[in-house]
Amino acid sequence: MMKLMQLKWLISFALITISSAAFAGWDDINLREGVTQISREVYDLHMLIFIICCLIGVVVFGVMIISMLMHRKSLGHEPADFQDNHQLEILWTVIPIFILVAMAIPATTTLNAMYDAGDAEIDIEVRGYQWKWQYTYIDDDPNPATQVKFMSNLLTPPDEIYNRAAKREHYLLDVDNPLVIPTDTRIRFLITAEDVIHAWWVPDFAVKKDAVPGFIHESWAIAEEPGIYRGQCAELCGKDHGFMPVVVHAVERPEYDAWLADQKQAAQQAWNETGKTWTMDELMTTGEEVYLRACAACHQVNGQGLPPAFPSLVGQGIAVGDIDAHIDIILNGKPGTAMQAFASQLSPSEIAAVTTYERNAWGNNLGDSVQPKDINSMLTGQ
Repeated sequence: MMKLMQLKWLISFALITISSAAFAGWDDINLREGVTQISREVYDLHMLIFIICCLIGVVVFGVMIISMLMHRKSLGHEPADFQDNHQLEILWTVIPIFILVAMAIPATTTLNAMYDAGDAEIDIEVRGYQWKWQYTYIDDDPNPATQVKFMSNLLTPPDEIYNRAAKREHYLLDVDNPLVIPTDTRIRFLITAEDVIHAWWVPDFAVKKDAVPGFIHESWAIAEEPGIYRGQCAELCGKDHGFMPVVVHAVERPEYDAWLADQKQAAQQAWNETGKTWTMDELMTTGEEVYLRACAACHQVNGQGLPPAFPSLVGQGIAVGDIDAHIDIILNGKPGTAMQAFASQLSPSEIAAVTTYERNAWGNNLGDSVQPKDINSMLTGQ
């Protein structure tokens, strides 16, 4: 009776698996082919190994099943009486060796191509933070005022995450600032991390590299088709690991050049604004935008935080204390806690604005403000 029940469960499981696979479609359950030459090579390698494994399974289990059916005791067959068979042992040793060599040659060729990140036209540093990505376009321009560098944050609002609103398309897979690259151009990604181990993964490019603090890992891609390609952090990096998507926007070269020129102009404008005197309204408006983007995930939109891990900023703590200490903790973080250092994530203008906002929002109303030029002086020592 027990064996019959186990057989029924096994058959039911097999039928459910087969029907689910048929309903989902081959493309939904198989490795995606991607949009780059290397991704197609990986896909072809995957299919080759998959077919070889299936053929081995068919041959091995076929021989076993046929042997058991045709040489069973009920047909009068007696078990063979022998200790060993050298010819057979040599055969089942040599054949797998040839199979492994046949699999290793294309695998090695593909891996060599994947790891050869040289001769790139554009270098982009990808730096992981808890829980966002920072992209820096590295070129030959030594002027820091025009360097293109920005953070890429999750765009999905908290109401969708906590089921207070309907989930839109690309739930948890959309960002405010996607990485923009030109098509038909070899891009080298220099991947690292600031805090813990992350992994930058874009399936359509066949790129998946660990981002490890203190190390730089290289990868590359040539996007052949314009489009938006999505991925995620593929390393368990903390409580908001699932809120760290990757979005790459591949565009034609003229569109990319125009976008890059706009970004350089915006960087130059932000650099110039560091030296001006900002009004309180400007600081508060910008500070709220920065707070919602960079701080609200931990300290909450209303500033109440989630004590003790994320302390409240309303009427207590660093937000109403010494202003220099407040700036220092934003710039350098607090070791041993979840408070990150934002000196490399935010511009002097953004740091000044968010400090001012935290000291004058939610009823704090201290009335003091910080100017971007003061933050810039602290960072440069001038």
